[in-house]
Amino acid sequence: MSARPLNGGIPARYRETETMIRSRRIFTSAVAAAIVSAVAFSANAQMKSVNCPVSHTFLETALMAVAPDGNGGLNNNMWATVVNRDGVVCNVARTGGLNAQWPASRVISAQKAHTAWSLSLDIGTGGTVDTLSTANLWALTQPGGSLWELTQSNPVNVDKAYNGNPKKFGTPSDPLRGTLLGGINVFGGGLALYDSSGTIVGGLGASGDTSCADHNVAWRVRDALGLDFVPSGIGAPGDNIIYDTVVDATTGHEVSASGFGHPDCGFGEVAANAVIVAACTLNDGTSAACSAL
Repeated sequence: MSARPLNGGIPARYRETETMIRSRRIFTSAVAAAIVSAVAFSANAQMKSVNCPVSHTFLETALMAVAPDGNGGLNNNMWATVVNRDGVVCNVARTGGLNAQWPASRVISAQKAHTAWSLSLDIGTGGTVDTLSTANLWALTQPGGSLWELTQSNPVNVDKAYNGNPKKFGTPSDPLRGTLLGGINVFGGGLALYDSSGTIVGGLGASGDTSCADHNVAWRVRDALGLDFVPSGIGAPGDNIIYDTVVDATTGHEVSASGFGHPDCGFGEVAANAVIVAACTLNDGTSAACSAL
């Protein structure tokens, strides 16, 4: 009868192999931990390095102060996105819990911010119009309009739009932050952001309700941020939404007398806009009357 192996029954010729396996596992775990730490450090570094005209706290506070009530529309919870001077998404905020507002409106708000930023200029650098809101583009982009299919010109970067952990959406570490998302949106809710010198510092997009209510929310948020020093625009005043569309009896399409109009969404947004624009005046930073609404 052969002698019983030592060390718990493991033959000597296998003991070195088991030690090597343990070492390999330890090494693999250490490498994995290092990779995770590096990725986390890279993400944090990216988050800290994105320039933004407003902090996340400032944007979130401003948005929650004006929505969802008092804007007409459906009184839904809202998303708001800000892009910086280079068109890079730098903050995304929301008024409700993670699933309390339309998920699709997060990317739509970023599109609106990008659109308003990309179609507005510093004071005096354009022709007769320095700034356009997304609401000002609706009529131009309808069938037969001079900007028909404009929305196809700057597509959203879909790899960036739907990337990242959904639990971080609307937080200071939203995965959209630091991305050049792109996109063109042609209904209410997008406004350019201007400092007191008339220099564009970014764009703001609001989404989550009717497009008319989105415009009202964005107007109030911009006032609260103090970045409303809008140069010449096509609206009354500035880049305000224009309600002058009527149905053409021949074509059945809505047409705009000014060429820059937007349809009435039908939920009290027109009346709300009149009140908001009167209280939230342009070119004066944060208005006390606007804050009191």
